[in-house]
Amino acid sequence: MPVLAIALDELKCALHQSGARSDSDSAEGRQLRDWCARLETGTILYFPQTPLPIPFEELQFLRKLRQSRSGVHKNIAYKPKPDKLTGVDRESFSTEEIEQLHAIMRGYSASVTEFLQGFFAPYGKRWQLDYASYRPIEEEGRDLPVRHRNDLLHTDAFPTRPTHGRRILRFFHNIHPDRTRDWVVGEPFESVIGTFTPGKLELPRPDGAVARTGKRLAQVTGLASLVPQWKRTPYDRFMTELHNSMKEDVAFQSECKKEEIQFAPGSSWMVYTETVPHSVVAGQYALEQTFLVDPEAMVIPGSAPIAVLEAMAGARLV
Repeated sequence: MPVLAIALDELKCALHQSGARSDSDSAEGRQLRDWCARLETGTILYFPQTPLPIPFEELQFLRKLRQSRSGVHKNIAYKPKPDKLTGVDRESFSTEEIEQLHAIMRGYSASVTEFLQGFFAPYGKRWQLDYASYRPIEEEGRDLPVRHRNDLLHTDAFPTRPTHGRRILRFFHNIHPDRTRDWVVGEPFESVIGTFTPGKLELPRPDGAVARTGKRLAQVTGLASLVPQWKRTPYDRFMTELHNSMKEDVAFQSECKKEEIQFAPGSSWMVYTETVPHSVVAGQYALEQTFLVDPEAMVIPGSAPIAVLEAMAGARLV
């Protein structure tokens, strides 16, 4: 799986010049489209020097956080729309510390959003802000249930927050002072699909008339918010099954082709995680912001998993 390193000077030049011009066919506009296309087709865009430096005092605060029940919460999450912080063991921190953490996460989410508004100019703002997270726990050797493990290759799916075909774009930031964050990535999405279908997984099929009627009724009555299955499209159902099957398949985990990647301290990277099989095998102290991107906004629309799966199934899946 390729990694494309983008130097800070090159990035600033493209964003500044593109922002100063309305012509998307300018050299800078074409550069942004090329980066988006590379991202869409499975490349990890890597910034060895983060374009979003975080104040030293905020870094120091984040690194010293210790939750007494850290095994209970996988991450500390920030939900921008309700401006809500979750996953915090409130017995471990004072009110002032929680307020400071909340402010840092709010600011981080806003800074990533502002940056990507320029970077994703080719998408025309056809994307939705999702959760941000802080990951303070050492990844190596964590004792978690199989489906929750980060160190097993998987593609992302949100069981309780179906994407309805939108792509999962994640922006990461390694804020450890001196350790890399170590990933392993697998083969392209189409290759993984070929490994699991047919045989291990059935290709998704459209909902029948009864299922469609039931889901519409659940949405109208508000019951869909209570039962995740009623919110899922055939696409979401398949992507959740794929996520679980990849993690639970011991032979796949041991035999599939893999590539190791190390992200330096102070670096950032972004990737479509529903497309790129990945795992996190070591590292501590990372920030992340998620966006859900309209597949029809893609520079290469056919690269989206929903397009791949609908072509294979020969039917609409959302």
